[in-house]
Amino acid sequence: MTYQAVVFDLLTALLDSWALWERVVPGHGLVWRDRYLELTYGAGRYVPYETLVERAAAEVGLGTRPAGDLIERWDDIEPWPETTEVLGAVASRFPVAVATNCSVALGHRAAEALGVGIPVFVTAEEVGWYKPDPRVYGTALERLGLSAGSVLFVAGSVSDVLGAARAGMDVYWHNRRGLEVRDRRPRFEHPSLEPLLEVV
Repeated sequence: MTYQAVVFDLLTALLDSWALWERVVPGHGLVWRDRYLELTYGAGRYVPYETLVERAAAEVGLGTRPAGDLIERWDDIEPWPETTEVLGAVASRFPVAVATNCSVALGHRAAEALGVGIPVFVTAEEVGWYKPDPRVYGTALERLGLSAGSVLFVAGSVSDVLGAARAGMDVYWHNRRGLEVRDRRPRFEHPSLEPLLEVV
């Protein structure tokens, strides 16, 4: 398959956001993040990202203070070790885009860590819906001016694997944690971004 563009998830496929959540609340960060993901994927229509982060903290017994700490330390998010090199190589050959579930402000703050400019940047806040709603993926495709069948989506989560596939895109799952997906297998799957260069 010859692709004409690549769309990336931001906070899991390109960035190690897991580590930041865990640094904010050592030993509990991933439980908190998992609950936040459940709330986000179940929300559908956009409500403030920060609200869901705070609600998730409260629901797993952490109170609300960690949410403020997470936002304050948001600029500490780091890319995966191979991200900048792989993203730069892909961007030198194809149009690239990001489709992320965070707010406009937090999305652009996080993207500063990438070291590579992203010409097409789509957030759930501006679309008005959270992934895996097809409108988020569709907005990225519209801005690229391409059909779903000509674009590869690089997912970092199970929900993105399913959402992007339902939107008609082939999916490369950067499955860093070795998770499982039941409903639909991605076309490509690897615990690193490096093999993406062999795909595109």
